[in-house]
Amino acid sequence: MKGLIEPHGGKLVNCLVNEARAKELAAKAPSMPRVDLTPKQSCDLELIANGGYSPLDGFMGEADFKSVCKDMKLASGHVWSIPILLSVDKANAPAKGTEVALYAPNGVLQGVMKVNEVFAHDKATECTSVFRTDDKEHPGVAQVMAEGDTCLGGPVEALMLCVDPDGDEAFLDRRLTPAETRKAFEEKGWKTIVAFQTRNPIHRAHEYVIKCAQEITDGLLIHPLVGETKKGDIRADVRMKAIDALTEKYFNPAATLVTVLPAAMRYAGPREAIHHALMRKNYGCSHFIVGRDHAGVGSYYGTYDAQHIFNEIDLDNLGIIPLMFEHSGWSKTYGGMVSFKSFPKMEGDIVFLSGTKVREMLEAGERPPMEFSRPEVADVLIGAAKDNKLFV
Repeated sequence: MKGLIEPHGGKLVNCLVNEARAKELAAKAPSMPRVDLTPKQSCDLELIANGGYSPLDGFMGEADFKSVCKDMKLASGHVWSIPILLSVDKANAPAKGTEVALYAPNGVLQGVMKVNEVFAHDKATECTSVFRTDDKEHPGVAQVMAEGDTCLGGPVEALMLCVDPDGDEAFLDRRLTPAETRKAFEEKGWKTIVAFQTRNPIHRAHEYVIKCAQEITDGLLIHPLVGETKKGDIRADVRMKAIDALTEKYFNPAATLVTVLPAAMRYAGPREAIHHALMRKNYGCSHFIVGRDHAGVGSYYGTYDAQHIFNEIDLDNLGIIPLMFEHSGWSKTYGGMVSFKSFPKMEGDIVFLSGTKVREMLEAGERPPMEFSRPEVADVLIGAAKDNKLFV
């Protein structure tokens, strides 16, 4: 490998304008139709602007939307699995050719968009294609059904990336753009990098698969998601403290980088696994860990559906290499971490705790067994639980 992997589409997009252009747009914005973004749309705008969604340079038009839903490809033919839409109420939809001002949920002017297309939001197709269900109890489906019935497509100009730089979940020192992670990798001399996606603290099973993958690459990017998540997920600031507690003691800093991904969760399981991989390709990673029930929720997806879906796409166009891992855990018989691939599966052998049991233990101030979670991680979570600041 001569250098870092190319961005998706061959070029890293940058829609963040310079200071002079930002002042110009800010002066014009009050005279433009106003679009108030949802948290998901605001996250999407940041990732369009910083290149995380390359080759997209704006919110999708109808041809891309239909192609992504039907074939998991952009109209250009590039692999893409999740629609990136700006939906509004039909009554408030501006006309084609209009420039609109995009305001973040906190009221900050985040960007401006040229409306090249106005089209109907086919929610039924989006839900059944992306989430494989139209069940409104699914958080991703519920989110789509609550969105506007009209979509606006067109290129964007962003005035800023992080819209809440003083917030608890800004992590400005860790909020590296794709250009910045690529620069960091080059400075470290890394050519092959494996990315690990998480919206949870890293427990022993996660640690095991990360270290297995780390053995075959130059470096590791631990890349927790800090965009919008659902109620009941562990808070991003708590997750980051737990990840820091783990990596400072149990990972080699010379081969490890921890930064954050400002993306919103879709809970789309298999399709979201591809989506997460594509973003990490743009961030400069050559490999991506796909574990058990990646980006899943409830019982909507099979245990390994998020791995099987990679057989349905053009892996050459995808570019980044998915690394598939089976269910892992501490084997009482073996006396260490194993997967069902490396050690025979035996009833009751793997140390397993349900999410409910872990929550009960943390709220009671009890550490889960060290075979399940490092004590340093458990202590961070127990501290947050005591302050009633563990969950969103």
